[in-house]
Amino acid sequence: MAIYLDYAATSPMPAEVLTAYTAALALIGNPASIHSAGQNSKRMLEEAREQVAASLGCDSVEVTFTGGGTESVNLAIKGLYWSRNATAPRPRILVPAAEHHATIDTVDWLARHEGAIIEWMPVDELGRIDLVALEEALERGGDDIALLSLLLANNEVGTTQPVVEAAALAARFGVPVHVDAIAAYGYQPIDFHALGVAALSVSAHKIGGPVGVGALVIARSATIEPLLHGGNQQRARSGTQNAAGAVAFGVAATLAHTGMDARVAKLEVLRERLTSGIQSAVPSAVLRGDPNPAGRLAGNVHFTFPGCEGDSLLFLLDAAGFSVSTGSACQAGVPEASHVLLAMGLSEPDARGALRFTLGHDTTEADVDALVAALPAAVERASRAGLAERETTMGR
Repeated sequence: MAIYLDYAATSPMPAEVLTAYTAALALIGNPASIHSAGQNSKRMLEEAREQVAASLGCDSVEVTFTGGGTESVNLAIKGLYWSRNATAPRPRILVPAAEHHATIDTVDWLARHEGAIIEWMPVDELGRIDLVALEEALERGGDDIALLSLLLANNEVGTTQPVVEAAALAARFGVPVHVDAIAAYGYQPIDFHALGVAALSVSAHKIGGPVGVGALVIARSATIEPLLHGGNQQRARSGTQNAAGAVAFGVAATLAHTGMDARVAKLEVLRERLTSGIQSAVPSAVLRGDPNPAGRLAGNVHFTFPGCEGDSLLFLLDAAGFSVSTGSACQAGVPEASHVLLAMGLSEPDARGALRFTLGHDTTEADVDALVAALPAAVERASRAGLAERETTMGR
């Protein structure tokens, strides 16, 4: 049986979540119907909304359920952009260069189809947004800025972001902020009201809920133009609501929230065990992201291996019984260097030898130690393959 170390891609569903999900799936009733079956479905839906809200430090009325994290990001960015441009032209969007592709592709679409002007904010060598550059961009952009969108923590290298400080800077200029908290959800406490942002995106399957369910938290003071129209079932989203998915999401959110301190403490120990183990077993490996434990997600370990291709290492480890990744699952199978690592200043050859190991509630010390034991052989084989490829290329 494979050892699963790719929790950032998706997280296994705990038994409590699966039980609640299957029970809810067996019930009939549209939450918008006024008969008793429909009202029972609505009651379950709203209880789940309250559970998700409690896990995020917001009010239940601020939670809009979506079809997943990508939809949440699209709804936030496009919705804020359209709303902000309804009264005056505000074409500029501020985005750090190391964001998830859900954000990058969304703002790129707005640039191509809606005339948006994207200003890419630099990040440092750890993957953290440059607040000085952000402040300068806010001063320079003035009333032309529609919004700022940034991660709560980087999904590839795990570096946490100074969202409170960034939001405070944006507030001085009246610019709303969207936060992609999908990678951070369940791995660090989230208090939506304390962040001071307009919108925040999360996804159920990252914390053990079902795939195809997410949420966008929208501040009471924020205005977002919906992507979907036809029913007004939710404040910013039309469509029949997925009551069963919401129920499962609510249970997963409660489990993630109530047990967070103990789980995070366990993950931090495992993360440091894995980090030091890799550094000892493969001295050439380079840790990426913030090396300060307080500055990165508890379950994230990200290394680059000089002279290796990340895909080669991934396949070799997969054959040895380990599930890991080279970065975002949304870009899996795309043979190109990580834009996150390039934004952090790495050269393309260095950025190509990346592996991300992400730990979760089922990860054990034995899992970590087994990976460390298997890694040197995989690196050696990948290095030989990389050298042979380079020699062949040079021979041409």
